[in-house]
Amino acid sequence: MTFSVVQLLGGLSYATTLFLMAAGLTLIFGVTRIVNFAHGSFFMLGALFTAHWVTNWFPAWGESGLLYLIAIFLGAACAGLAGAIAEYLLLRRMSDAPELYQLVATFGLTLAMHDAMQWGFGPDEVFAPRFPGLKGSVQIGDEFFPVYQLAMIALGPLVWLGLHLLLRRSLFGQRLRAATQDRSILAALGVNPKPLMLGAVVLGCALAGLGGALQLPREPAHLQMDMNVIVETFVVVVTGGLGSIGGAFVAALLIGLVHAFGTAAFPQATLVVVFLTMAVVLVFRPQGLKGSSPEQGGHREAAQKFRGLRLGRAWTSVIALAFVLLAGLAWSGGAYWQALAADALILMIFGISLQSMMALGGLVSFGHAAFFALGAYGAALSHSLWGATLPVALATGCGAALAVAGVFGAAVVRSSGVYLAMLSLALAQVVWAGAAQWVSLTGGDNGLIGLALVTDDGRPVFYALLVALALISVFALRFLSQSVMGAALQAVRDAPLRAAASGLSVGWLKYRVFVESAVLAGLAGGLFAAHKGAVFPSLAAVATSVDALLVVLLGGVHQLWGAVVGSLVLTYLGAELGREVTYWRGLLGVFIMLIMVASPSGLLGLLSRLAGWRQRAIAGSR
Repeated sequence: MTFSVVQLLGGLSYATTLFLMAAGLTLIFGVTRIVNFAHGSFFMLGALFTAHWVTNWFPAWGESGLLYLIAIFLGAACAGLAGAIAEYLLLRRMSDAPELYQLVATFGLTLAMHDAMQWGFGPDEVFAPRFPGLKGSVQIGDEFFPVYQLAMIALGPLVWLGLHLLLRRSLFGQRLRAATQDRSILAALGVNPKPLMLGAVVLGCALAGLGGALQLPREPAHLQMDMNVIVETFVVVVTGGLGSIGGAFVAALLIGLVHAFGTAAFPQATLVVVFLTMAVVLVFRPQGLKGSSPEQGGHREAAQKFRGLRLGRAWTSVIALAFVLLAGLAWSGGAYWQALAADALILMIFGISLQSMMALGGLVSFGHAAFFALGAYGAALSHSLWGATLPVALATGCGAALAVAGVFGAAVVRSSGVYLAMLSLALAQVVWAGAAQWVSLTGGDNGLIGLALVTDDGRPVFYALLVALALISVFALRFLSQSVMGAALQAVRDAPLRAAASGLSVGWLKYRVFVESAVLAGLAGGLFAAHKGAVFPSLAAVATSVDALLVVLLGGVHQLWGAVVGSLVLTYLGAELGREVTYWRGLLGVFIMLIMVASPSGLLGLLSRLAGWRQRAIAGSR
């Protein structure tokens, strides 16, 4: 009994942190319609600023409750100021873009802020002192519970009440609520929406910074706080329903309690339990607990043509020949360029697998790494357990991805947009946890190493196979987009209700492209296992899914050769910047933001726009 009470209190305390984060994220989404992936960075900024303030810059402040509290508010204010700068430079320019482009642009902001904080605060952890006056514990039966966490439990409802009063009783709050309903009509009534957007972002980021600063007495401030917290924050926001503060409050309580009791019951699989909770909610209620229907929220991407299909056979052959020549040039460059080219080719196949379901079916996955990892582990296990050769191992990896996608796809196709992206992320987290926890089969965090699917003598043939599979993937995508099924998929993507009324089987079409995409991702994972000779649980991590998204969006979702260009640019930039520049992730983040702002249609789309501007300039000069 005592144990349950302590777990309950721990869950409520953790729910306060989740609510502060989720409320800020919800507020920003409600007014700006932007899904801010960088929200965890503002959480980390508030924590690092306050930690350095009370330890390194003004240590005396850590010994006074009042001054410590002021330092916490200064951390929140610092996060709010950074949010204002981000809103002016980036978010304002992305407000009318589809949600997916916003996600990627704010991911670039995450990379930039991470390296900026590493430069400013240094890489070391900072252990802040405990909050004066709240250092003790209270005894509950045979257990002890920290007084500070009791104070945190009381803070959650107070913040919810404050937000409720702000939104319901103040003019600013009433305009914020009106902006969440229809920003264009509010502007037509003479209210400038820009200050409202700025105010929502500043308030939301300040709440995130406050949440980070309040964490200090419980954990040190460090440079991994952003990714640790953002995933669970998205879980709370999506479970509660995008744009609903009340939904965020209820979901924070639910996830906080699941986290607390899950830690006690399944200490190695807490995150899996949390994601399973979200998945169960979304399966039965795709819009979240208190969210609106997915079709009513967010910006639907305008109907897009798939470009690059009208090239004749001559031009297509020239491009394919240039592709093969570049691959041959990379092979002749030595071991470094061979490894780099192989990485790019595998990433290319992985990117094309995601591009096929995004461009044709409009299905966005934030957990596509699940199938990549299943393919890699399927190939690796079949080789290490049964001595399978490369073709059999690749087929086993594809089979593993097919089996899971066949079951999971039935639930996924009922969702759309951010909800579908988060549901796929939940599957990836389950696969990641399974790979990390099933040590006897997968080797746990040590992974499976020493695979000999490709020998040194067979390396040239394997490299030629990669080139051939990459080209086949491109032409398969071209064939699919020109087929009857491709046309039906694009009709479902652009006007699902009209497509259903026309007799198209919307669910089956989405299910089919999802499964086919998963199998291709499994093939890429199997090729990765053969190329590297090792697999690790990190293959199913968020970073792998983000790599696939970056490949597609950098090159251009609706460009036939988009994934090809995106994978080449991302692989080369990552390798070269990593060798030459200390803060290369920040530079890559700035590059991503510039591309998303200047040309949401990717690098190939930017080239098309530049060509159009040049033609108009020439015509104007005549």
